[in-house]
Amino acid sequence: MTNQFPQVLTIAGSDCDGSAGMQADMNTFQRCGVYGMSVLTAAVAGNSYGIFASQPMPVDFINKQFSVLADDFAIKACKTGMLTDAITIETVAQNYQKYDLGPLVLDPVIITKHGDMLLQEDAYETLKAQLIPQATVLTPNYFEAIKLTGIQIESTDDALKAAQILQTMGAKNVMVKGRHNDITQEEVTDLVLLEDGTSFTLSEPFVNTTHINGTGDLLSACIAAELAKGTNTGAAIRQAKKFVTAAITNQIDVGHKFGPANHLVEYNF
Repeated sequence: MTNQFPQVLTIAGSDCDGSAGMQADMNTFQRCGVYGMSVLTAAVAGNSYGIFASQPMPVDFINKQFSVLADDFAIKACKTGMLTDAITIETVAQNYQKYDLGPLVLDPVIITKHGDMLLQEDAYETLKAQLIPQATVLTPNYFEAIKLTGIQIESTDDALKAAQILQTMGAKNVMVKGRHNDITQEEVTDLVLLEDGTSFTLSEPFVNTTHINGTGDLLSACIAAELAKGTNTGAAIRQAKKFVTAAITNQIDVGHKFGPANHLVEYNF
């Protein structure tokens, strides 16, 4: 039987330095043992010091990528990364409805892990209205969860309330990632709320390092890969958390300033 190998799609931008975006997703897919493919939404010129130029892809080109992939491949899961602007988000949402691409892991990419806004307000509203209701798994960071829900998150109970609000917005399963920008903290604790109403926390030691570029991409890509292999949602999220922790802990010496997490870390899936 042909076309049955687990196939996963990333819908994301290209980070030319390989630390995040599509490149990080594809490296993660390979480590997870699935075949990765991509829909390019934008491209950036950047390195470990920062981003210096960006270029969104035309809507027609994005549509054509979806069309040709759906015509040929048996995509079992997909994930999103940076979607740039309102028209790109709307285009992705329409294509996800149009084609059978399996469960959607939505990394919202609204605010950086340090609290800086990445999307304009119209793009933010479009993401809330059109993509979050389609999310099988939603993975906001601490600041994104606060922005989306309007509540302050100071405890596990607060994180659970935020996850419940996000479920009312349409996301089936929610992972509220814990804050990790305090060098004095000892752990990073995430809250997971599953579609059936069960919840649990995942805690791993905090690692004080500048090599964490792309960790959100690694996490969401790993979840998507595991779902494509038939892993249940809770187990897929647990696996991804362990993988990201290993990628942060076992650093790779690349770049001069803010380096990548180690996408290629040895990990037993």
